[in-house]
Amino acid sequence: MARILITSALPYINGVKHLGNLAGSMLPADVYARFQRVMGHDVLYVCATDEHGTPAELAAATAGQSVREYCDEQHDIQKRAGDGFSLSYDVFGRTSSQPNITLTQHFAEVLEARGLIEERLEHQVFSIDDDRFLPDRYVEGTCPHCGFERARGDQCDNCGRLLEPTDLKEPYSKISGSKNLEVRETKHLHLLQTKMEARIRDWVDASTEWPSLAKSIAYKWLDEGLRDRSITRDLKWGVPVTKDGAPREGFENKVFYVWFDAPIGYIGATVEWAEANGGDWESWWRTDKGADDVTYVQFMGKDNVAFHTVSFPATILGSEEPWKTVDKLKAFNWLTWYGGKFSTSEKRGVFMDQALDLLPGDYWRWYLTANAPEGSDAAFTWEHFQSLINTDLANVLGNYVNRILRFNKSRFDGVVPEGGTWGENEDWLAGEMTERLKAAEAHFEAMEFRKAASEIRAIWALGNEYLTKAEPWTKFKTDPDAAAIGVRTALNYMTVMARVALPVIPNAAATILDALGIADSDRVWPKGEAKSMLTALPVGQSVEPPEVLFKKIEDTDVAEWSERFGGAG
Repeated sequence: MARILITSALPYINGVKHLGNLAGSMLPADVYARFQRVMGHDVLYVCATDEHGTPAELAAATAGQSVREYCDEQHDIQKRAGDGFSLSYDVFGRTSSQPNITLTQHFAEVLEARGLIEERLEHQVFSIDDDRFLPDRYVEGTCPHCGFERARGDQCDNCGRLLEPTDLKEPYSKISGSKNLEVRETKHLHLLQTKMEARIRDWVDASTEWPSLAKSIAYKWLDEGLRDRSITRDLKWGVPVTKDGAPREGFENKVFYVWFDAPIGYIGATVEWAEANGGDWESWWRTDKGADDVTYVQFMGKDNVAFHTVSFPATILGSEEPWKTVDKLKAFNWLTWYGGKFSTSEKRGVFMDQALDLLPGDYWRWYLTANAPEGSDAAFTWEHFQSLINTDLANVLGNYVNRILRFNKSRFDGVVPEGGTWGENEDWLAGEMTERLKAAEAHFEAMEFRKAASEIRAIWALGNEYLTKAEPWTKFKTDPDAAAIGVRTALNYMTVMARVALPVIPNAAATILDALGIADSDRVWPKGEAKSMLTALPVGQSVEPPEVLFKKIEDTDVAEWSERFGGAG
């Protein structure tokens, strides 16, 4: 039994996340966690809300709440949305938790002791009309490199270059739109990433289990040359800046930058889990406490890769303490909304709570896994969603389950029938099933989720193909025993169809297994000799047809949803 630590990029606190956020981190992390669990491994899936920074302050002010009240409420909302999608976090923590505050302050002090943090006087953009220093992301303007007119003060989304706010041409405040800006002096702590550049490059070189997308982004940053980065901000909401356990002189009105404390939140959330469940968090995170046998897997969208392959490793490696670093990093491209971007701030696209109002979570889980933005961006359209759901879930899987269980109920009294002998058709199914199961397992292990979904679809289709060969409904009229072996094999194969689907559509798969009387302890990945799997159900065991598993999406639904949510733009 392997030990596997899984983290997905932390959803930011300001509002329910859209389907693109779900598809690019939380959902694939959950699918992988569920797969490894049904394979029998010890899995810890960690996530948390990312709660610090200016957006939280501004959102709370808009809502007329204190920042703490706002974050408390939003954390609960996001947790409920995750539950609606059956995200099986072992812990859904918070970066504002005391464990994360303590760890962030610890890392800062250790890094300073190692000569990797120093105080610097810097020039920062101050908005006179807003009466505040503007964090990097709240200064926008024209990129000096590519001319993109909506570049942020930390990075240009068009060309990907790292920026400082003072690099921008025609800068303005994103908060108010004011161009009444000036540069003022302010003192901040800087993480000396330049001192870590060679070490981080060696670490990236040695990371052999990253997809090309993750590697290319890491090398892009390294090849452009790392820059020392400020890790404090002039804000009230965040992790207080301390030294030797007391407020740091001159930093009483400053906090740590959200991108310094947020990745530490993976560890902080694990401490929350340990405190709530009596677990041992150090055995997952410290190699001197047992984490040397842990495989650590991270999931994130491509915009988060640089921070996880450069900035956070600078913190972890720079501490010189025995912390576990990531082994496998799965990066995703964008799920787009009719070719354009989903946007939380501009309310463009479908958000998790809205999606659940339309259809249960399994519909979305299947579509977002089968259409995962892995090799390139993937476009969401209502028409494609309708086609995939109706074809795969309603027709291929749902129709198989409905036909066999209802036929068995009407012809064999709703029990696994006896009679008939194993023959050529069953041999064919066993052989095809064996090859398909190997392929599906390999794709899940490789975190190739589109391919895994394609193989699951093929396994479902294989069942329908077997029924075409076995023809139990036709044979029942003249040879009930021949019909019995066909139905009995089809019912056994249904257990295989459901168990391979458990990682992706857990609720529908559980409904099928409930109907077949499969115990929780047997809800594992199908392994073993094929004939044994296809003859496992006891003859005479009661099996009951469930309600319709998946309803078809009608053209009228698509028209209504298109009117409500729109398309491009």
